[in-house]
Amino acid sequence: MIILSIETATKTCSVALHQNRTLLGLQEVHLDKSHSSLLHVMIDNLLQHCEVERSQLNAVAVSIGPGSYTGLRIGVSAVKGIGYALDIPVIAVNTLEAMTRGMQDSNLAKNWLCPMLDARRMEVYCLLQDDTGKLMKKTQPLVIDEESFRPELDQHSITFFGNGSDKCQPLLQHPNAHFVPNALPSARWVGELALRKYEEEDFEDLAYFVPFYLKEYRTTQPKKKLLR
Repeated sequence: MIILSIETATKTCSVALHQNRTLLGLQEVHLDKSHSSLLHVMIDNLLQHCEVERSQLNAVAVSIGPGSYTGLRIGVSAVKGIGYALDIPVIAVNTLEAMTRGMQDSNLAKNWLCPMLDARRMEVYCLLQDDTGKLMKKTQPLVIDEESFRPELDQHSITFFGNGSDKCQPLLQHPNAHFVPNALPSARWVGELALRKYEEEDFEDLAYFVPFYLKEYRTTQPKKKLLR
C-alpha cells in the first residue's frame, strides 16, 4: 500500500511517500509563498525519485489545518484533483496532531505535548496531549497570557513547539514549560497518521471536503481615497 502525503499548512511545503509503514521519500521546502509554484513539481520529482507511478498510489493524504488559509486551500485542491483523477481515497489529517506525532519520537515524549501554530497577535492554534497520547485540550484558537496552561504546568512538564511557541515563551515562564525551536510540520508525520485512517477507511467525501480553517477568514475593504 502506497500513500502520498502533502503538508502546506505553514511556510513549509512538503510531500512524502510511504509504503505501508516505511518512508520511501520526503521532499521539503521552507520558503514562504512557494506552495502554488512548487507543490506539483515536488510531487512529480518525489514519485520519479522513488520509482513510483501515480497509478500505484492507493491513497492521497493532506494536512487539513489549522494553518495558513492560502496554504490549506492549495493542499486540499491538490489532493482533490489527484483523488478524483486516480479514483483513490483522500485522507485528511489534523495539522497539530501530525506535529505531535513527530515530537513523540524525541526524548521529550515523556512530557505533555502542545503544538502551536501562529495566528494573530498573541493568539495561537493549539492542542494539548498527555504523555500517553490522550487529548487533554482539543484543537482550538487560544489567546496566550501569563495564566495560560497554569493548572497543567503546576502538575506536569509540557513541551511547547511550532511556529507559535516562540512568541509565547516570554509569557509562559514556568519551571515545567519547555520549548523546542524550529519544530515544523512535515508530510512525513501526515503520512504516518494517514496509514491508520486508511486501515479504518476514514476517507473524505470529495464533494464536501474543505480545509479545517478553525476561524473564519477575514478581509478588509481598502479605504476610499478622497477626490480633490
